[in-house]
This record gives sequence, C-alpha cells and structure tokens, in this order.
Amino acid sequence: MWYFLGALIVAWLFAEYIYKPWAESKTEVPYSEFLADLTSQDIENVDIGESRIVYTLKEAALSPDKRPIVNGVILTAKTKKPESVKSVVRLQDPFLIERLASADIKFGGVARQEGLIDLLMGIFLPMLPLLIIWYFIFRNMRGGAGGGIFSFGKSKAKELQGEMSGVHFGDIGGAGEAEVELREIIDFLKDPKRFDKFGAKLPRGVLLVGPPGTGKTLLAKACAGEAGVPFFFITGSSFVEMFVGVGAARVRDLFEQAKRKAPCIIFVDEIDAIGQARMRNFNSNSEQEATLNQLLAEMDGFEDNNGVVIMGATNRPEILDQALLRPGRFDRQIQVVLPTEEGREEILKIHTKKLPLAPEIDLRSIAKVTPGFSGADLANIANEASLLAARRKADKVSMNDFDLAIERVVAGLQRKTPLTPEVRKKVAYHETGHALVACYLPGTDPVHKVSIIPTTKGALGYTLQRPNEDHYLVGESELRSRMAVMLGGRAAELLVFSEASTGASNDLERATETARRMVTEFGMSPELGPVRYAAPSMTYLHGESGVRNDVGEDTSEKIDAEIRRLVVEAQEQAGAILREHEKMLHEVAGVLQEKEVITHDEIQAMVDRENVKLEPEPEE
Repeated sequence: MWYFLGALIVAWLFAEYIYKPWAESKTEVPYSEFLADLTSQDIENVDIGESRIVYTLKEAALSPDKRPIVNGVILTAKTKKPESVKSVVRLQDPFLIERLASADIKFGGVARQEGLIDLLMGIFLPMLPLLIIWYFIFRNMRGGAGGGIFSFGKSKAKELQGEMSGVHFGDIGGAGEAEVELREIIDFLKDPKRFDKFGAKLPRGVLLVGPPGTGKTLLAKACAGEAGVPFFFITGSSFVEMFVGVGAARVRDLFEQAKRKAPCIIFVDEIDAIGQARMRNFNSNSEQEATLNQLLAEMDGFEDNNGVVIMGATNRPEILDQALLRPGRFDRQIQVVLPTEEGREEILKIHTKKLPLAPEIDLRSIAKVTPGFSGADLANIANEASLLAARRKADKVSMNDFDLAIERVVAGLQRKTPLTPEVRKKVAYHETGHALVACYLPGTDPVHKVSIIPTTKGALGYTLQRPNEDHYLVGESELRSRMAVMLGGRAAELLVFSEASTGASNDLERATETARRMVTEFGMSPELGPVRYAAPSMTYLHGESGVRNDVGEDTSEKIDAEIRRLVVEAQEQAGAILREHEKMLHEVAGVLQEKEVITHDEIQAMVDRENVKLEPEPEE
C-alpha cells in the first residue's frame, strides 16, 4: 500500500511540474490567427506535424505595442509565456507550403511521437481497474487481510505489548493462590539474573485449569501487563485447517516470532483443541497429531527457547496428552477455582466500581448468598442489576435490583403467562412443601423467596434457598435433609391431592442422584459398607459417573435397593413434617396463591406463630 501511494504522489508531481507547464507552453489558437501571424511575418519558425502545427513568434512580435497584456501587466519576451509558442490544428491547406516559403520562414516536419505522459496515460488508464483488482486479489492470496493461500503457514496469533493489555492483578479479584503462583513467573521475566545465580531455570509452561468464567484468560493478560513483556494470544482451534501440515507450520512460525521478541508470553486459549491425547487408532498422518508433535518439540526439544513462557488454559485437562503435561513442558498446573466469599466480594467491588450504588447495598451479603458463582456470573449479575435500575429510570442501583438479578441468573426470566386456577393451586402447595420442609429440618439452607410465577427455564414456580456460607464438607444427615427438601413438593401433593404430578420430575432426578452418590461414592450405606462402587470420573467439571463394570449382579441389586430406600425415607420424612404442620401448609399456600411471591420475612412471621424458630437469614 505504501508503494502504491508513493507511485500516486510521484505521478501527481510529474503531471503538476513537468507535464502541465509543457502542455501550457503551447497556446491553442484558431487557424485564422495563424494565417494572420503568417501574413504579418511575426512567425520565426514552424513545425508541421501530421495533425497539428506548432509555431514560434519572433521576439519583435512581442514588443510592448504588440505584446499581450495579462492582468494589466505587459509581458516581456523573456517570460516565455504561452503566447510565444502557439499551436493550431492542421487543415487541408494546399497553399500552406507556398505561403511559408514566400514568407521566408523556417519550417519543417516532425516525426509522429507522443509525449511520455500521453503514452503512459494511454496505456495505464485502461489497465488501472485491472491493476487494482489484481492488487487486491494478490493481497488476499498473500494473507494481508486475515490469511490466504500463501499464508496458511503463518501464525494467527495477535501480539500485544505488556502495557497494551491494560490488565493488572489489581483489576482481578478472587484469584487467590493462582495469583501467588503466577507472580513468580513475572519475577522471572522481570529479573532473570536474580534467579540465574541460583541456577534456577525459567518455567517453560504454565497450564491454567478451571471451570468456565473463572478468569483464566484474564490472569494470562495480567501476567503480561505486570511483566511488561510482549504477549501473543491465540486459540487452540486457530492452528488447525483443512490442509495437512498447516497446524505444524503455524506452531513453528509462532515460536519463531516469540523467540525474536523474547522474553515474552505465548497464551494458547482452549489448548485442548490441539493437545488431545493420542490414541492407538489415531491416524498417523492426522493434522491434529502433527500439530501436537510440533508443539511438543517447540516446548522442549533440541532447540532452546529461553525467555519464552507458554501459558495454556483449558477446562478439560483430563483429555490432554501426558507428554504435554510432563515437567519441562507444562511445569506448573494452576487450579483456577471458583472464588470464595472474600473473592466474590472483591470481584463485586471491581464490577460495581462505576455503578451508582444505593447506600443500603452490602456487597458482603451479596457475596454470602452467591456460592458457586464464577467471576463471569458475578459480572453478569452486576450488569443485570444496572439494566434493571435503568429500566425503572432510577438514579441508583438498589438491593432489590441485585436480588432480581440473582434470581434471573438462577431461576430465569419471569414469564407473564398466567396459570389456570387448578395448576396455580398445585404449584402453590408444591412450592410450599419445599419451603416448610426446609424451615423445619436442621442443616438446611434458609429459604429466601418462594414464587409461583413461571420462568423461562421451564419451571412453573421455584423456592430459593440461600446458604449462610460456602460448604466444603457435607455430612450424611445434611444430605438426607437436602433430599427431604427436594421431595417436599411431591410429599405436599400426595398429602393434599392424594396423587403426584409431573412437576416433581426434576426433584426426583436430583434426589436419586444424591442417593446414588451416597451409596456408590461416599460409602453411606450400612448394607454395602465403606466401599466405592462408582466408576472413576472421566470429566474434570462433572463428577457424575456410573457404577463400575466389575460389580456383580447381586451387588448391583443391593445398590439399587439402597438408593430406593434412601429416596423413600426422604419422602416419608418430608411427608411426616408436612402432616405435623398441615395447618401451616394450607395457610402458606393460600397466601402464596394470593400474592404469587412471599419472602423470607413473611414465612418467618407465619412460622413464628407456631413458636418454631427459623434459621436467621444473613443480615443485609
């Protein structure tokens, strides 16, 4: 593009300062004026061309009485203005030669030739559209705008200088131990000599492992911002194309670029796209395997890549090749886990820094009631709360906006579709059954809100429970209580309507899964004893796994019987509590049908009338 612009500038300068003066030096005059100048013998010489006659006036013809006046100024002979040389179209004049000879004027013919500009314009202008089209086609083939057939082997990594990332550890909350481990990498990049004297080597690779939304990519950017080194960002799927060998070539090109900019950081997001374990039935010429082999060689091969740190991020570490995970390649595997209560509060402070918050908002209480939320979830909650405040045209974001935002994330958006009276009544008793069992059983999370408004996630109603703290260990009695709460809705339907409905299908699914894990994973069955019968989990994020294949038929039957026993006992426990407080069940269900939504305080007030103390909700 710079060459093209330079050529345009040169052409403009040539036309402006060479062609234009040359063209303007010949004044076009009619043939009659030429004959008049010829008759008055003012012509010095004549050049006769095939189609044009160019003649020069004598110096005497430009005397003050004959010289032309331009803007009140008499032109002298030295000015050589256009009037000194004139041009006229040649007509079919048979007496022209005789007139020139009789006037004793020097004349002669000129060979037919075109000026350089005329020649260039005659050739270049018709070809200009083709040249422009050819330029853009060749540019795309070379990959100037994102890749082409000549640039398949070029890396698609985006380079950012450290200060351009704009992210530091102060902009990240809840990182915890991951930040501590990454700071050592930063110290290596900032001051390698301090470690060289101890013989310490820079870690080759760092693998960030964690659930989605926990800030793995953000941590990598913060490393580049803190260290102030170049940062190459690329996704794992960017290496693989339809042509064999492209991925390996891009890996080579990426590391060549990085070595020239060392010390630097290469960050490969979703590295599982190219780092999957090689299988026996894997095609030896597969593109994915070739790309992986090249990556392994670049990370720890014969050639040295000092100063280049490769960082990878994945939420599927179980499928990565073991050769990629060994020391010398990914020396460190850092778990980026879901934030704790303190971490969630830090994240909320960062995402609400620019929001106009009402005075009653307590971020600590919001952090308490959002266990299991990732950093992305908390950012979404803050954004949803601000949207709700803007929608109601408020000046500040209130606590109610945050409550509604959390409900929207957990339960989904409320639908305005009205329920029929019969369905409304069944849903009210179902949700009341959940709430009352949670109120009267110890070891359960406090009920925050009960609603019979349908949501976009398919629920006709929901009961929200908010824990007081993060749970890291759960006892058997607490698991049984949780199962009873899950089946409280079904128990209420059986008590009031003498039949169950399809609304309890999700409750049965969750209760059965809990009972299965109690029997096969946690050893909480007296019949089977402290033995693990569950198969090893094949996934990092989801702990569900089936029963081992080597379990006998008798043992399988016992497992099924124990699961059934735990679920039945949980339902009977929920039914016993509701029968004992049946009056309260009808009262709360009636209020719920009338108001559609009841809060923790309203349930607390009704339960207190029976002198039953409800576990207090976290102070807001």
